[in-house]
Amino acid sequence: MVSDRRLQLAPGGDDRSVVDLVGATPLIRLRLFEELAPDLEVYAKAEFLNPGGSVKDRPALWMLRDGIRQGRLTPGKTIIDSTSGNTGVAYAMLGAALGYPVRLVVPANVTEERKQLMRAFGAELVLSDPMEGSDGAIRLCRELLRQDRDRYFYPDQYNNPANWRAHYESTGPEIWEQTRGGVTHFLAGLGTSGTFMGTSRRLKELNPSVECVSLEPDDPFHGLEGLKHMASAIVPGIYDPGLADRHLLGPTGESYDLARRLAREEGLLGGHSSGLALWGVLQLIQGGVREGVAVLIFADGGDRYLSGGLYGGV
Repeated sequence: MVSDRRLQLAPGGDDRSVVDLVGATPLIRLRLFEELAPDLEVYAKAEFLNPGGSVKDRPALWMLRDGIRQGRLTPGKTIIDSTSGNTGVAYAMLGAALGYPVRLVVPANVTEERKQLMRAFGAELVLSDPMEGSDGAIRLCRELLRQDRDRYFYPDQYNNPANWRAHYESTGPEIWEQTRGGVTHFLAGLGTSGTFMGTSRRLKELNPSVECVSLEPDDPFHGLEGLKHMASAIVPGIYDPGLADRHLLGPTGESYDLARRLAREEGLLGGHSSGLALWGVLQLIQGGVREGVAVLIFADGGDRYLSGGLYGGV
C-alpha cells in the first residue's frame, strides 16, 4: 500500500513551489565608489536571485495572477506577449509551473542565452525583425493576437498596471524594510518602466524626500538590452515621466565598462541595466551627492550576456 504521508523536511525546509519563491531578494553592498564617496552607502537589489533570474519574475507573476482572478486567463488559454527576454523567461517559467502554454514574440537579436532559457521552459518563440527592436516585437505580437484573439491571454506588460503594482507591493516595501527606512536615493533603468514606477511610488509614500532617479540609454541605437530610448520608442502606457526626481540618459560604453569593473573588482556579474545603474550612481557622486543610502536595481545577471558584447571577448 502506498503511504500518503508527506516528507518531513528538516528545519528550514518547506514544500513551496517555484511560484512562491518570487521576491524577497537581498541587498548587496557595493564598494566600487567608496574612494570617491566614503559616506555614501551603495546597495544593489539582487533581482537576479529570483527563481527565473530577473526582476521580471515579479510583474509576470502579478499579471498572471491578475488575469486568473479576472477570469481572463483560464485553462486552455495560451499566454502571449512581446518581450526582449527577461519577462519572457518569467512567463515561460511560471506558465510551466501553473500549467499554461506560452508563446512569446522576441526580437531575433536577443542573446542566445535568453532564447534558450525560454525554450527550455517549453515556450514557443516567434522571432521579430532585429532592426525594429522591442517595438517590432510589440507590433508583431498585436498582429498575432488580432488573428486569433480567443486563443490567447495577453498580459500586455507595457500597459498593464499589475506590472508596476508588483513593485509597489513587493520591491518598494522590501527596500524600505531592508534599509530600515534609511534609503535616500533609488535608481532604476526604464524598459516597460514598471520597476521604477511601482517602487518609486511606494518609496515616495513612505518618505517623500527619497530621490528617485530613472535611467535610459542616450541613443536610439544603444546596446543596452531590455531598456528603451523613450524618445524613439513606443512609450509604455504605464510610464509617467513626472515621477522621477532626476532623469538621466546614459552611454552604452561607459555602462559596459562599469559592469566589467564590478565583475573583476567585486565578483558580481551584472547585466546591461546594472551597468547603467552604476553609471547613474557615478553621476550622482560627480554632481555632489556624498552621503546617504543609494539602492539600485540589478535587474538580471551577466550570465545572460556572455555571448554578446557586454563580456564577450573581454
